[in-house]
Amino acid sequence: MFGVEKILHESTPFDTSTVISITVFISLICLCIIIGHLLEENRWANESITSLLLGVASGGIVLLIRKGQNSRILVFNEELFFIYLLPPIIFNAGFQVKKKQFFKNFSTILSFGVVGTLISFCLVSVGVQFLLKKIGLTQLSVNDYLALGAILSATDSVCTLQVLNQDDTPLLYSVVFGEGVVNDATSIVLFNAVQSLDLSNLSAMTALALLGTFLYLFVTSTLLGVFVGLLSAFIIKKLYLSRHSTDREIALMMLMAYLSYMIAELMDLSGILTVFFCGVVMSHYTWHNVSESSRITSKHAFATMSFISETFIFLYVGMDTLDIDKWKESNASLGTYLAVSSAMLSLILIGRAAFVFPLANILNYTKKNSDKKINFSTQFIIWWAGLMRGAVTVALSYNAFSGSVEVSNERSLMISCTLIVVLFSTLLFGTVTKPLIRAILGAPRHAVSYASDIPSLEYLDIPFLESQENQENPENQETNLNGDEEPRQRRGGFSLLMKYPTGAVHHIWRKFDNKFMRPVFGGRGFVTYEPASPTGAADISHEQ
Repeated sequence: MFGVEKILHESTPFDTSTVISITVFISLICLCIIIGHLLEENRWANESITSLLLGVASGGIVLLIRKGQNSRILVFNEELFFIYLLPPIIFNAGFQVKKKQFFKNFSTILSFGVVGTLISFCLVSVGVQFLLKKIGLTQLSVNDYLALGAILSATDSVCTLQVLNQDDTPLLYSVVFGEGVVNDATSIVLFNAVQSLDLSNLSAMTALALLGTFLYLFVTSTLLGVFVGLLSAFIIKKLYLSRHSTDREIALMMLMAYLSYMIAELMDLSGILTVFFCGVVMSHYTWHNVSESSRITSKHAFATMSFISETFIFLYVGMDTLDIDKWKESNASLGTYLAVSSAMLSLILIGRAAFVFPLANILNYTKKNSDKKINFSTQFIIWWAGLMRGAVTVALSYNAFSGSVEVSNERSLMISCTLIVVLFSTLLFGTVTKPLIRAILGAPRHAVSYASDIPSLEYLDIPFLESQENQENPENQETNLNGDEEPRQRRGGFSLLMKYPTGAVHHIWRKFDNKFMRPVFGGRGFVTYEPASPTGAADISHEQ
């Protein structure tokens, strides 16, 4: 019998240690799901913190079993994170986003996610260069300091989003959610731009080159995601795959979404931005072109893949914190660890406050309706939501300070201190997040719709966006005091556009979308009716 086991063991194509590691990780993920469910109503805990603590505990147990040698079950691999784990999370964020709220607050989201991240990047970069030199670290280059600025500017708002409800606080949720995604994309684009340029001699031209590289990556990545999303919608609409198999529809959606990410990485663009906007476009067009069963299945499949990936990442970050080899490589004292980690954490707090409160007040100044302004309590929650650091920070830290470049003690110290910041910020800020937000916001209350605030947007009719039927229908024209008919757009259209820019742009986009985009790419209301298609109510809930 033992001989048979030996033969089977020798004939297996897998490395036994790899099988054991994967088995342990899958078991821990199952345990995280169970514990997270049991702690659902707990005042302090959430799934992110549960996964992180379980990872730390597992790492400690492995460290004891191996008698203090190391706690590694799986060695951190950037490809595993960026190629396999991150795409499902970002795609699902774009696919599940409530587009109406997201684009209604798009200017606010871009202000915090892009402009705010740039401000934080500049302050943190200058701050770490000044403070780390004061501490006594001298081996880091200008590129390293700028890389740290991008790394420490990447937020993780998962803990806050798990507490907020997008139906009760639509403005707050959409801003925190949207800023989190755009911030990650901006941080990675900045990081890639820093890594691709020689910044040993800083000058005005170098700063312009950095800005130009950033804008190029940002715009081209977004356009690529939109293009692949539209291509998937067009293919599925024209081929009508559900005639033979709904599996093909879902497979094509998944593969084309993943293809957009891989093409972006192949072209040295931002895969995060590409796959996010691919998800947004797919949910607006492609999702409405598939059968009812495919809609239900795809929505839950994408959410499940994202959930497993997030749990895996937090679990690994917790376990990797106790990697004894990493701590030995840095060869630093406890005082140095505390000084560097404290400096990083302080700069995160200052860099976050330096743009959230000023930008929020600037945005408030441009809003005439007081009900739509961002009050101080909302500003505080937005600031708090961006204090936590997560998997993107860890992955970028490994990318910058390990690998092909010769690893020095100080570069290893940066990785260790980054892990300390991630662990400390998630456990401390994340634990306090749920009671803090509930204390600030109070009892949940349903949001009031302000659609009625702009009742006269119909005056923004634009000739080439109007259907022939509307143009010929006398009911769609206004009558002036002399009894003459005049088009609606003559009555204050431009003033309405200036007074309500966001609502007006959305109104014009919907007209353009209905006349030109949806007839070609499909979407709600522009797909041939099928007996198996979902109800309009289901479509509307996903659309919003």
